[in-house]
Amino acid sequence: MKILLLEDDNILAQTMVQVLEQEGYIVTLVDNGEEVIKITYDNRFDLYLFDINVPLLNGLDTLKLLRNADDKTPTFFITSQRETSSILEGFDCGCDDYIKKPFDIDEFLARIKAVLKRKNPIIEYKDIIYDIHENRVLKSNKEVSLGLVEKEIFGLLLKNIEKTIEKTTFFEYMNKPSDTALRVLISKLKKTLNLTITNTKGVGYKLEKL
Repeated sequence: MKILLLEDDNILAQTMVQVLEQEGYIVTLVDNGEEVIKITYDNRFDLYLFDINVPLLNGLDTLKLLRNADDKTPTFFITSQRETSSILEGFDCGCDDYIKKPFDIDEFLARIKAVLKRKNPIIEYKDIIYDIHENRVLKSNKEVSLGLVEKEIFGLLLKNIEKTIEKTTFFEYMNKPSDTALRVLISKLKKTLNLTITNTKGVGYKLEKL
């Protein structure tokens, strides 16, 4: 998932980039609204995170221009403003959420995951399509028979490509968690979907990037 971050506070911006990249997102950072307009002309993003008070073209006017150009990319405004009128103006511009500074990182990430899941219900990997909304997995356009837990494990791997997921995280999705049961699940996914999943001994598993 690709995120465009508009933030002119360099310290906060670098912190946000680090947090988001640790979650597996690809982040592009800009510090003024005019740069947003330029970069979105040739590039597609899955989410915009816009501060409002930035140079040259503020976040509100930037989003207005994007929406007028029929750009429907989900957008969060991140700002220290507290006035109700400012919040309402943000939603009138077409934003999807409004996060006030200072914000809790866990809540911030949870909101991002929620909106991306809602706006991007289909994940593609090689010749595999995972339709989150319909809870279906297709390989070469043919539906693959997987159990509910197997789909959830596969979805977890897909959303964290190139990131090692700890065994205990997988266990949360399993009815009778154990190292052996997890190995069986991973083995079936590798065989059924022809996946490259690597094991970090004693830690967990990782789906390799294409």
